[in-house]
Amino acid sequence: MKTVIPKDFLEKINFGKVGRYAVYLIVVLILQNILFTQIRILGVCPLVLPAVAVAMGMFEGATWGPVFSMIMGIFADMAFPENTVFFTLLFPALSFAAAFISNYFINRRFFAYMGAATAGLLITAAAQILKTSASDSFSPVMITTGLLQTLWSLPFAALVYFPPSRMSRFE
Repeated sequence: MKTVIPKDFLEKINFGKVGRYAVYLIVVLILQNILFTQIRILGVCPLVLPAVAVAMGMFEGATWGPVFSMIMGIFADMAFPENTVFFTLLFPALSFAAAFISNYFINRRFFAYMGAATAGLLITAAAQILKTSASDSFSPVMITTGLLQTLWSLPFAALVYFPPSRMSRFE
C-alpha cells in the first residue's frame, strides 16, 4: 500500500519553531480571554487576534500563517460562545491576504504591519457587524462600536508584532 505522506515530510518541519509559535498562540489566547476582556473603554474591549493572524501571515507566508491562524481561530471560537466557525474561517483568510500583500506589495516592517493590522481589525469589525445584522437587526451604534474596538485594539496590535518578527528569523 502506498502512503500519501512523503517520506521527508517530517524532516521539513522545524519543530522548535512550531513549539515557539504554539507557546506564543497560547499566551495570546490567554491574554485575549482573561486580560483584554477586563480592559474596557466605553464598554468596548480590544480584540487583538486579527492582528496576530495578520502577523502570522506576514512572517510565515501563505501556508503556515493560515494554518496557525486557523488553529487560533478554532480556540477563539471556543472562547466566544456566540460564534460557531466565524473566527475559524476569518483568521486564515486574513492571514492569507496579509501573506499575499506582504509578498508582493508591502514590506514586513512595523508601519506596513500596522497598516495591514488596521485593515484586518476593520475587516473583522465589519464581518462582526454583518454577522450580527444577519441574525438580529442592524443599528448604527454597531458601526461606532466596531470603530472603537478597532482603535482600542491598535496599541495591543503593535505589541503582538514583535514576537513573530523575531521568531520568523529562526530557521
